[in-house]
Amino acid sequence: MDLGEGYGSGGGRQIMNCRPYFLIGDLVSNTGVGAVVGLVVASSIGETWWMGLGMAAGMCIGSLVALPAVCFFSVLFGAMEVMLPVMLTGMLAGMLVGMGAAMNMLAGDVAVGIGAVVGLVVLLTTYGLDVYLKTYNE
Repeated sequence: MDLGEGYGSGGGRQIMNCRPYFLIGDLVSNTGVGAVVGLVVASSIGETWWMGLGMAAGMCIGSLVALPAVCFFSVLFGAMEVMLPVMLTGMLAGMLVGMGAAMNMLAGDVAVGIGAVVGLVVLLTTYGLDVYLKTYNE
């Protein structure tokens, strides 16, 4: 199993690009987008909203906030490596913070923390699923 180089044209099973530049880029892009989405959604949704509407609005706002970040980070770290986890981070962080903001008032630092943690969980899940697919499904 080659964990070093992530590029190649079918020359073997390669896990997602694991060089430090790309690992740090994935970490920064996912946690950064999650944090920004958390802050924007928490400031957009009030506690008088119905929870389902807050979740749906948070998902839409999260996707809209994540889209420019995907365009920026794709240039630096590769489109497919960034697009899936960052857009998923935006959607999930928006949904979670949107539900939380609709239930009670979330402070800005709490919303940023929730978004960053969601970004980290999405990134770890994406890497774990990639390892599973490359290792056990030949």
